[in-house]
Amino acid sequence: MPNETQAQATHVPTPARITPELLKLHSITADEYARIEQALGRTPSLTELGIYSVMWSEHCSYKSSRVHLKRLPTKSELVVQGPGENAGIIDVGDGWACAFKIESHNHPSYIEPYQGAATGVGGILRDIFTMGARPLAVMDSLRFGPLDDTTLPKEITHKNHAVVEGVVHGIAGYGNCFGVPNLGGETRFEPCYSGNPLVNAFALGLVKRDEIFYAKATGIGNPVIYVGAKTGRDGIHGATMASEEFKEGSEQKRPNVQMGDPFMEKLLLEACLEVMQIPGAVAGIQDMGAAGLTCSTCEMGARGGVGLEVELDNVPQRETGMNSYEIMLSESQERMLLVANEGREQEVLDVFAKWGLDARIVGKVIAQNRMRIFHHGELVADLSNESLTDDAPLYHRPVGTWVPPVSKEAPEGLLDKAVDYTAALKKLLAASNICDKRWVFEQYDSMVQTNTVQGPGNEAGVMRIKGTSRALSMALAGNGRWCYLDPLTGAKHAVAEAARKVACTGAKPVAATNCLNFGNPEKPEIMAQLSAAIDGITESCNALGTPVTGGNVSLYNETRGVGIYPTPVLGIVGILDDVTKATPAHFSQAGDVIVLISPNTAKPSNWQAEFGSSEFAKTILGDLWGIPPAIDLSKEAALHQMLQLLARRNFITSASDISDGGLAVALAKATFRAGLGAEIKIDTDLAALQTLFSEPASTILVTCSHKSVEALVGTIEKDGTLMAQPIGTVTAEATLSVTVGSENVIRAAVGELKQVWSQALESRLATEVLA
Repeated sequence: MPNETQAQATHVPTPARITPELLKLHSITADEYARIEQALGRTPSLTELGIYSVMWSEHCSYKSSRVHLKRLPTKSELVVQGPGENAGIIDVGDGWACAFKIESHNHPSYIEPYQGAATGVGGILRDIFTMGARPLAVMDSLRFGPLDDTTLPKEITHKNHAVVEGVVHGIAGYGNCFGVPNLGGETRFEPCYSGNPLVNAFALGLVKRDEIFYAKATGIGNPVIYVGAKTGRDGIHGATMASEEFKEGSEQKRPNVQMGDPFMEKLLLEACLEVMQIPGAVAGIQDMGAAGLTCSTCEMGARGGVGLEVELDNVPQRETGMNSYEIMLSESQERMLLVANEGREQEVLDVFAKWGLDARIVGKVIAQNRMRIFHHGELVADLSNESLTDDAPLYHRPVGTWVPPVSKEAPEGLLDKAVDYTAALKKLLAASNICDKRWVFEQYDSMVQTNTVQGPGNEAGVMRIKGTSRALSMALAGNGRWCYLDPLTGAKHAVAEAARKVACTGAKPVAATNCLNFGNPEKPEIMAQLSAAIDGITESCNALGTPVTGGNVSLYNETRGVGIYPTPVLGIVGILDDVTKATPAHFSQAGDVIVLISPNTAKPSNWQAEFGSSEFAKTILGDLWGIPPAIDLSKEAALHQMLQLLARRNFITSASDISDGGLAVALAKATFRAGLGAEIKIDTDLAALQTLFSEPASTILVTCSHKSVEALVGTIEKDGTLMAQPIGTVTAEATLSVTVGSENVIRAAVGELKQVWSQALESRLATEVLA
């Protein structure tokens, strides 16, 4: 660590020769550079310029979104830690707290799909255990380009195949080796993601309420300890790369993608949790994620109102001849930075030695709120922590108007055409956004640690908290197509759907984390999308009682000027007081009555406009128009409360959400797991198309025994907010029969429907292999 002479050094680092080309290489504007010179009072060194470039990048500073993120609700009686730490934390009772977060690894996963996705999992896991929590589960929200779109050039669909396979294998390879169950999530396909896939990784862990650790440096003179993998040249400028559009030559940035080692991360987890159990040994801890040693050093100091002084000669390095610029900006994986309490450092070092991990004292805490970096005894960076964090640029970028370039009305005559509803149902079940994702989630271990109550293929994941009667329920949701048509309403739906899926298990949704994936914020219409989506999330989270405890913003998701759909992904966590009350999603017993629960509202007058956003419109009609379905958040909240009540009273035997594909798809999927059938009779004056394939908000299917139907309906309709409509019976005969009015519109063997649904994704992937 620096000696007294170094600590007293007053000379400044050797300045760099600053050119426009050098600033462009670092993605620093002329105005930003002027601010850097003003903050320093001098010309920065090359290492300092690199430090500013990553800390002031969009990825680290949120300079385009911070002004809008302040509108999000972040507090409740259960929130222990909100935004600003490595992960949000809520109190889940019985002395336990839950740490959870979602983050993106989009750009790296396009450049190098396997390692990009793998290190995304590794990074989000470190965010959890740096808080002192043992990771309990992970989930993923994935967006890819289509695998079988004949209108796209073959090289694009070929790349889409490679990205899908690489990303899924990367997630599986890291999570399975680390030993954390993957509970699924969601996987969607749209053309706009061909050049820019989305890989959003969610993780959740458990920690004792009184054993939480924070990423804050304290105690003047306390030693700073580096632990984990050696530092290499991988990942340099990963944060700035993730803050730019993909352009010609972007794939040449392959060295920016880090290489992950899940076995090293497992050792790091166990060693960190063990050292945290030594009373009074660790004062603060943070993982080295984006911007690596730079970010962990200045952020720990800034949070504690102190500084850190580091000698890079003491940093374990796996490559020779690394300079200070490379060491500070490296994003090598599986590394942590700790502040130990003075006099306790040997205890800390001994634990890491036991686990076979590199651990070195690299510096100390100083009174000045600065980052001071030495290399070979020379001062190479001397920067104010505030200038890197709190004083990072904050842009009030112009918020324009977003008008989707599609019609508000259905094409004339399109909805009047005769439809073979059985054939349409089969085609929908085979659609990329609806078909079975077994090929994806069966590569993940969903049962390791033996806490899994409900895993992939259910509405939400449910994990028991051992030693208690409680469980945690979690779900991810987001519909980019709906946000493209109306960002405000689409974002409301993202929160509502994720919370609804959690409520379907019988749990109470209590908190949220979000990953906001958007295009170039320098375009006013993109800022309009982002601002409206944040307003939608705010409105939904306030109405549903799910404050946002943290998350991630991923901007510049554009390739050659073409942006993705605005895609806010919401993760919702819920608490189930009695794990034995967890409600499954699938029909389980012949003779049960099938009941449709929905808001008690007037029939929508604009259903044709709303139908344009549906999977039926996309898959069967090949068109897109209109608006997302309307949503009444007060009725959505009432539905969640009702589902919790029905689960507590053992009224229902299953509950599933009506979402992609509408009622017909929900009925079919509910029969598959147990191989049962359903006889459905719906008395309505609505068209069969609207009845079966619309995707209305706040609508679910439940089943109950015959003897409970009257009590169930009475309970649901007691205050007039919701309505309950018995529509059929679960049958032992594995046939799905649906009659609307007086016409039998769907009749098919469940086995036939399941085969179409279960083989679609694998068939698409196999076709590419054969080609």
